[in-house]
Amino acid sequence: MTAPSLQPEKPPSPEVVVITGMAGAGRTTAAHALEDHGWYVVENMPPQLFVTLADLVARSPEAFARVAIVVDMRSRTYVEALWTALQQLENNGVEFRMVYLEAEDEVLVRRFEAGRRPHPLQGNARLLDGIQAEREVLADLRARADVVVDTSNLNVHGLATEITQLFSESGTITLRLNIMSFGFKYGLPADANFVADMRFIPNPHWVPELRPFTGREEQVSDYVLQQPGVQEFLSAYTAALVPAFEGYRRENKHYATLAVGCTGGKHRSVAVVEELARRLAQRPHVSVHVQHRDVGRE
Repeated sequence: MTAPSLQPEKPPSPEVVVITGMAGAGRTTAAHALEDHGWYVVENMPPQLFVTLADLVARSPEAFARVAIVVDMRSRTYVEALWTALQQLENNGVEFRMVYLEAEDEVLVRRFEAGRRPHPLQGNARLLDGIQAEREVLADLRARADVVVDTSNLNVHGLATEITQLFSESGTITLRLNIMSFGFKYGLPADANFVADMRFIPNPHWVPELRPFTGREEQVSDYVLQQPGVQEFLSAYTAALVPAFEGYRRENKHYATLAVGCTGGKHRSVAVVEELARRLAQRPHVSVHVQHRDVGRE
């Protein structure tokens, strides 16, 4: 089958990011990180004004090349208005990306208690009740988000770094790829676009000389990468990812998370992530960031 002769032409357009998520998950920190990198940031804008802002951006793209709209959640009615505003943006041809910030219940409770402030949906109930009500109300927004960032294990500086790695680079053609190792026994990463399972490789955990080390150490990496089938997997998987990444770039999707798992996230997945990062970093227009989620957790 021949390639289609007609290709869609997309005019240059400003970068627009909508940042939303759970109260206490770090929206303000994310906003400040973007401001530090030259983004025009609007916090707590009523959804009804989104289209007005989009029209202003369209008329002055040189002044508003990168715009972030930070949205909090004040009521169920507010979320309904947000959905309407996002649909209007799409109907008007405005391309935007949505980042959703969340954290575990107990982490959010600690943050609210430290700040000595009530949850916006708490009312006369418990703080945890407000958090759980908000999580339910925002479930559809979370499913719509282009990327989900769990800030449970991130402090202010860690979240700022995470946002910086996603959005600080100039240009519209670079894919920012986060390659993450993880342990299946701790759960799948919430924001993974691609998941690979390394449990087909013999586990260094059962080799006493290797057990104390991680996949970042040479002796473990050599053991993992020299196992039968591993090099073939790496070559085939890398080749399979390339057309997907190219498609992301053509569709103006600037980031993706590739999660690589093993049982505990210490040996096999770590070694494979390091090798995948080395190979994929050689691809043009791809910026690679490595994260080992569960190293040190055992």
